This record gives sequence, structure tokens and C-alpha cells, in this order.
Amino acid sequence: MKRFTSLLIGCSMALAGVAIAQQPNEEASPGKKKKQGAEQTQPAEAKPGANAAKPHATPVREHGARNAPGAMNEPGAAEKGRKGHQESATAQGAENTVSGQPAGSATPTAEKQRKGMKGHAAKTSPAPAAKTSPAPAATAAAAVSATPAGAAATQQKGQANVAAGAKKKPDPQKVQQIKAQHASFRAQPKPQQVPAVTFNQSYRIQGSDRWQGPQYEVFRAYRPEWHDEGWYRSRYTRVELIGGGYYYWNNGYWYPAWGYSPSAQYYVYDGPIYVGHRAEPPDQVIADVQAELQEMGYYRGEVDGLLGPLTREALTAYQADQGLATTAAIDEPTLDSLGLAS
Repeated sequence: MKRFTSLLIGCSMALAGVAIAQQPNEEASPGKKKKQGAEQTQPAEAKPGANAAKPHATPVREHGARNAPGAMNEPGAAEKGRKGHQESATAQGAENTVSGQPAGSATPTAEKQRKGMKGHAAKTSPAPAAKTSPAPAATAAAAVSATPAGAAATQQKGQANVAAGAKKKPDPQKVQQIKAQHASFRAQPKPQQVPAVTFNQSYRIQGSDRWQGPQYEVFRAYRPEWHDEGWYRSRYTRVELIGGGYYYWNNGYWYPAWGYSPSAQYYVYDGPIYVGHRAEPPDQVIADVQAELQEMGYYRGEVDGLLGPLTREALTAYQADQGLATTAAIDEPTLDSLGLAS
């Protein structure tokens, strides 16, 4: 009996030892468990100027939590470790985003405050300043004007505008006033101011071979001829002394009558002068043209009824602006353009 009792006590003690051996390590050392939990939930202190969490901090802590002594033996220990890590990361993110305070102050109220601050910043932050650079067209225009080609294009445009304005027909009332003013006009020779030209049998009107159209045929065909008074009188019904020289009229044009009177051969232009079929004296028509060109700003000389160099220069400029052949003479298209044709 005594032996049986001893055996029973020994078995009980063995069972008790086995039961003690099966208890979790964490229960044997509660201090260690608390220390491990504190390590999981307590974030590292934020350092001044630290704005971002270190990428390797999370994996190291999680790995350490999983490998802690006895952590895998406690039911749900791994899950608690992950939750603790997430809470720590959330607290640390709030610490970096709001004001650098410790993670413990990142309460739900602080989270709402942080979101509110973000919304307020989004509403009140100024929009990016609009660029005030010139429009592409204006910039392109400034660049072009700055180059020599741009300056030439600008000058051509200005000339085109002037020409467009010059193409306007003269005021008929003004034309009638000019014609009435010169109804009794008589040109006087001025050899000192406007030199005379000399007779040259081989003379041809320069550039006339390029003037196209029947209205320029008389200029292309013109050849100076020297004849006496009888020759001219036998062929032309009108031969008149005008401005120091004799002219004969033929089919709307006045021509110099070279040789008609050797003492009266003052001609400042050797060529036909168109006046129309009313056979108005050439000096009157020249005076009308000079006055009209003067009104338009082309002629700066005196209205003298002489087709001298200044008058011919004014005619050339006017004809160029009108797109006419630059004959530097009074031809039918030019007189029509001036509104002086009769």
C-alpha cells in the first residue's frame, strides 16, 4: 500500500511537471510581453525636419515582431503585431503631415483637423499666375518687323495703302473748277528754269516698246520729223504757237512741229501729248494735269503749262501708283484716270 501511494504521488508530480512545461513562454514572463507590445505600438520620436518615414523601418519591425520569443505561440499574436504596425504607421504619417507632433497626439479629432487644413489650403491657395506673354500673332508680327525683310514688308504694305488711297477718282466738282480756272491759260517759255530739248531725228521714246495696248501705239510709232510751214499746213488743219513752239494736232494728240518756224522751237518734251478729241490746247491740258497732281501731293512745282522734268516725275509716280504704264507723259489712260479727258 505504501509503495502504491508513492507511485501515485510520483505520477502526479510527473503530470504536474508536464502541465507546467506546456504553459506559454509569454505567460511565464509577462514583463517581456508588455515590453514587446510597447515596441509594436510606440513609434519612433519624430526628429525636427524629418518629413518622410524611412522605407526600411516597417519591414524590420514587422520581422522583429514575428521573430520575438514566444510571439508565434500566442494565439493571434502575429495579427496583433500587424495591426500594431499599421496603427504606428498611421500615427507616424499624421505626425509628418500635420505639425511634427508625437504619434500619440494623432487622434481622430487631429485627423479631421488635418483634412480640414488640406481642404482650406486647396481653396485658398492662389491659382498659378497666368502668363502675360504676347499673343503668337503679335509676337510673330514683332519678330517680322524687327528683321530687314519685315521692315521691307511693312514698307510695301504702307505703299500699297497709299496707292489704294490714290486710286480714288478725283472729285468731279474739283476737276471742273480746275478746268474753268485754266480756260484762258497760256504757257510762257522759261528756258532758264525749264531747258528746251533739241531735234534728234533718231530719237525714240525710251521704253515705249514695252507699253502694251493700242492707246500707246502713237508713242511707239513716234519719229521726230523736220518740215517747213507749207508741209505742215498741207496736211494738218490745226497748227498753233503754244508756249514758244509750234504744234500740230492729229487725232487727239498734239505733236511738236519741228522746222515750222526756226525762230519758235521751244519744246521741253519731244513726243505726243494727249488732249482728247476736243483739241484743247496742250498748255491748258498740261496746266490742268499739274494742278490735279498738285492737289494729290505728287507735283511740287509751279503750274506753268510746260511738260518739264518735275511734271514728268510727278506723272511717273502717279502712273506707278495707279498701275498704269509709266510713260512720264500725258497719255489717254492717265488723262482718263485723272478725270480730265474730254
